[in-house]
Amino acid sequence: MANSFSDSQLVWTEGEKEILLKTPIATVCQTPATASDGQKHNYISIDSRDWVAVIPVKDENFIMVKQWRHGEKALSIEFPGGVIDDGESPLQGAIRELKEETGCVAEKMLYLGKINPNPAFMTNHFHVFAAFDLKETGSQNLDSDEYLNYLEMPKNEVYEKMGTPQMPHALMCSALMIFRQAEDSGSF
Repeated sequence: MANSFSDSQLVWTEGEKEILLKTPIATVCQTPATASDGQKHNYISIDSRDWVAVIPVKDENFIMVKQWRHGEKALSIEFPGGVIDDGESPLQGAIRELKEETGCVAEKMLYLGKINPNPAFMTNHFHVFAAFDLKETGSQNLDSDEYLNYLEMPKNEVYEKMGTPQMPHALMCSALMIFRQAEDSGSF
């Protein structure tokens, strides 16, 4: 099987981005782009801040959070995480989100990597951390519009239920896969 294009022919040249809609969580943009053969098209992208997820490990359990997800219109069990604030590094965002949502601080945080939630039209990244040697402070510090509970779940139960209606968040599936790769490679 032969490819039709060289890698250099796959690269598009982009023009100036135009903002179509700005919301509190994302900005919708349109960008003119030119293919290597001269064809021109306008493409839509969604710009938003980077996100972070923390996989807190406590013995043979993960610390998870349960919250309502408006898009799904259902409760979702996930790893703690959220949007990285302006001026924060991914690590700072991970430390803050872990403490806010679970009341835990970690003696050891390991960066596992980053992915793009959907590179077809999203410009942000999703950073994944593992947290070890947890200390419980006893109190959450949730945002004013954040309502969630945290719970411990056996690792094997999380592996079994990830991707089910109880755990529908695709990025959490990806985070768990990244965690498993690091665990299998002996990274921790």
